[in-house]
Amino acid sequence: MRWARRAVPAVAAAVAALAARDVLQRDHALLRNFPVLGRARYLLESLGPELRQYIVAGNNEERPFTRDQRRWVYASAKQENNYFGFGTDNDIEYTAGYPIIKHRTFGRAVPPSTPTAGQEVRLPCAKVLGAARGRARAFRPESVVNISGMSFGSLSGNAVAALNRGAALAGCLHNTGEGGLSPYHRRGGELVFQLGTAYFGCRDAHGRFDLARLRDLVAGAPVRALEVKLSQGAKPSLGGLLPGAKVSAEIATTRGVPQGRDCVSPSRHAEFSDCDSLLDWVELLAAETGLPVGIKSAVGDLGFWAELADLMRDTGRGVDFVTVDGGEGGTGAAPLIFTDSVSLPFQQGFSRVYRVFAERGLHEQVVFVGGGKLGLPDNAVVAFALGCDMVNVGREAMLAIGCIQAQKCHTDACPTGVATQHPWLARGLDPARKSVRAANYLRTLRRDLVKVAEACGVEHPGLIDADSVEILDGRTSATPLREVYGYRPDWGLPSAADRAEVVRLMTPRAPRGGTAMPSPTAVG
Repeated sequence: MRWARRAVPAVAAAVAALAARDVLQRDHALLRNFPVLGRARYLLESLGPELRQYIVAGNNEERPFTRDQRRWVYASAKQENNYFGFGTDNDIEYTAGYPIIKHRTFGRAVPPSTPTAGQEVRLPCAKVLGAARGRARAFRPESVVNISGMSFGSLSGNAVAALNRGAALAGCLHNTGEGGLSPYHRRGGELVFQLGTAYFGCRDAHGRFDLARLRDLVAGAPVRALEVKLSQGAKPSLGGLLPGAKVSAEIATTRGVPQGRDCVSPSRHAEFSDCDSLLDWVELLAAETGLPVGIKSAVGDLGFWAELADLMRDTGRGVDFVTVDGGEGGTGAAPLIFTDSVSLPFQQGFSRVYRVFAERGLHEQVVFVGGGKLGLPDNAVVAFALGCDMVNVGREAMLAIGCIQAQKCHTDACPTGVATQHPWLARGLDPARKSVRAANYLRTLRRDLVKVAEACGVEHPGLIDADSVEILDGRTSATPLREVYGYRPDWGLPSAADRAEVVRLMTPRAPRGGTAMPSPTAVG
């Protein structure tokens, strides 16, 4: 109990500090009369996030990830006990908008009973990426859970290396982010190369897109697909800036920019200016590389999506995949107004985009990818029910390799070495050890998705339909997800052929089982 006796004064001091801070903020006269206390206020404010995170906040109070959510990620990454006892502490019956997944008593898939069942499942995508448009290098992604675009420069080299090694161990794709393909992306993981507005890694000396450099880059790296980044959920239409102090020799070489100078990402692309020219450029990239090509975008005005889908239907040109990024997604740095109020949250944004394609009969030809806090099983299940074929995980993967949600990404002072270019801070992140934790987290998320799918009576999360989820309206009523977003009965699922194929792929990996031996009087 010696540790407890030492802890009590520390806790008491922290509580007293919080009380003092509240008094100081309420009574400005006190600050004027006691200058020392006035200065102490700033110290207390700087310690506020840590005090709230570890002492004051409840299990479901913190944002963007609650303590319960972070605990699940951390425990999964370390292969510790990630179960919770005593039942939910969420206020389910009084929370409007709360999703409830409807299990089935009898179904095709019977979940095995062992706790580790499904831990090693690959969980492939139900659709073949690029097949609908006949791309030369079309392929079926081995994992429906993949790592989202986070650039080297925003993340440290060690963090990128850990994520890439983790992707290799877990058998999933790793999106490079728009910051180019660095040496840290070459640790075994297969890549989605993201083309942002600055064309980092495939630009000439004047900053213009260079097709020859792109061809050389994808020929010399395990790039499986190209993603044209139109916008990001946390800061759509804003562009970006990496301050010159962060532009090291490695970053400069990776991005093709001068060392030590501010590195600017424009808010718009220079290679196209409307949907028609966008599709021309997509077809050019696909023809020159043979790779599937898609777009990533936040959702605002639906006119863009309607025009894009109309052109795809009428001209035969098209994107192979669409990544919809929700407004609740993460970023290294952005103005508060953009992170809080610009672009639709994932469910509303994705469902509207899906409807646009489905109404034109294109939903079975496009692979839909979701992003925006979808690294949590409950959110991911709703995404699959709405029609997602794959989900990308960003901040959850950062948590798995050591992020503590300090929310200092924009300061270059990340205490865990994840989102910083400071050599001393980044040195504390061991890529070899953290890559295993990233892989553990990815495998555990897939395991939970398989378990929920089997509880719903199907073999694969992509086969969970919009009737399998209800959204609570309050204590006394709920609305099926299909009605909430106005889906037709055939929406939200892959084609019949794709469904049959993914069932075939999953059946040997997830056999029926987990029940007692039938008795002589059992009824078949």
